[in-house]
Amino acid sequence: MTFTDLLHKPLLVDMTIEEGIRLKVIYGSKEGFHAVDLDNGHAYDIYVPAHSQGPVTPHTIVTLPGSKGLQLLLCYDNEGVYVNTYGKISKNIVLQWGEMPTSVAYIGTGQIMGWGNKAIEIRNVENGHLDGVFMHKRAQKLKFLCERNDKVFFSSAKGSSACQIYFMTLNKPGMANW
Repeated sequence: MTFTDLLHKPLLVDMTIEEGIRLKVIYGSKEGFHAVDLDNGHAYDIYVPAHSQGPVTPHTIVTLPGSKGLQLLLCYDNEGVYVNTYGKISKNIVLQWGEMPTSVAYIGTGQIMGWGNKAIEIRNVENGHLDGVFMHKRAQKLKFLCERNDKVFFSSAKGSSACQIYFMTLNKPGMANW
């Protein structure tokens, strides 16, 4: 399928399978978050922040575990909202980052990580509660790369050509020993 007439330019794209049968493409734009139902080609808005004073920066789309593909956490700017795939707010919770993250990722421990210029924040994906904060020695832009073998890998650009790769080991039972 090709979608040439979308009203909003996709900046971030993901997919969900509702109840194991309905495919939907979920995407973030500078206006908010939108979906395309692949069964009928219908495009619609899922979440457009009413309080935003300009373009938004979408970070990640998380399909919540155990929701049969129907519940999402949409992270943009320095917050995240819980909605279903039809655009209805599903939890009266707003995830609020301490600083604007440069990268956000869902990790296998059921948590979401936000890499800011001065800290890495780890939050519970189900309720947005802060599970941990790791401060940087100096401000730097960090970007999530991947998660593999109980480690989260991220990078730091150090100028025009230099880059460092970091990793954190995940301690799955409770994450007490990051």
